[in-house]
Amino acid sequence: MLKSRDSPRFPETSLPATAALPRLSAMWLAKDASFRGAVLMVASTLGFVIMHSSVRHVSQELPTMQVVFFRNLFGLLAISPLLIRSGFDFVHTSKLKLHALRSLMNLGAMSLFFGAVAVTPLATVTALSFTAPVFAAVMAVFFLGERFRLHRWTAIGLGFLGTMVILRPGINGIDTGMWMVLGSAVIWAGTMILIKLLSRTESSVAIVAWMNIFLCVFSLGPAIWVWQWPTAEAWGFLLFIGLLGSLAQLALSQAFKEADPTAILPFDFFKLVWASLLGMWLFAEFPDKFTLLGGAVIFASGVYVARREKAAALQANR
Repeated sequence: MLKSRDSPRFPETSLPATAALPRLSAMWLAKDASFRGAVLMVASTLGFVIMHSSVRHVSQELPTMQVVFFRNLFGLLAISPLLIRSGFDFVHTSKLKLHALRSLMNLGAMSLFFGAVAVTPLATVTALSFTAPVFAAVMAVFFLGERFRLHRWTAIGLGFLGTMVILRPGINGIDTGMWMVLGSAVIWAGTMILIKLLSRTESSVAIVAWMNIFLCVFSLGPAIWVWQWPTAEAWGFLLFIGLLGSLAQLALSQAFKEADPTAILPFDFFKLVWASLLGMWLFAEFPDKFTLLGGAVIFASGVYVARREKAAALQANR
């Protein structure tokens, strides 16, 4: 028997396309929190490395400070829906000067890092960037009054050893890009300390919002000073860098909310994996064994100190 023209095209059991998203969301929330944190952490590492590759490409055409400015401007636009949803509550802060200092330091770290990405192999930049948590462990003693425990000395020693494996002073010349990465890591470690201070009274939305606002303001002048009109292709890359950078940052923040940092920090090593693969594919950069070995040692030192810090905190709360 033939169906009438008014008969439905799809079976009654079929779901509308709009039902797919809630189903996927439910499946995601049904997963273990550690699993969600690990997936988000890996996603953030891939996002950051793709962003760095894009910075490397567009920096061949535009000055570093101009790339930095648009990374911040388009990044701010990307998080604007979040700010609107929060009702702009972040404007009520008593730590404006601290937000400004943190952003100024962040600008210095970002400028050095982007400059290094433009001239140094991606894998080398990524490996050396793992030193930031080690520097932060030292600064925490002097600026936060934390105890200088044995495990911190061990982590610092391992981090220094891994750095020397990559740099190999006296054997290979230490180029400007490597110094820029290390300088960026030191400054970024300082911003970690300020973020820790701010997080005692400020919401995560306030910290991210003020950072992006101040970064736009602080980077505008230097960008105008070296201004060059981007091509259509460059505009596309700049927009992509800003959006992807914010998405990667949000994925990283959510990863730390989903799971304990010590459980997901090991997945940060995927940055070196992605950087090596993209460096070979896009720029014909083949990381040597010393870069991979040194990066692994530095990364291990950061994971070690994070795990020991957690154990010390649990012991103190007993």
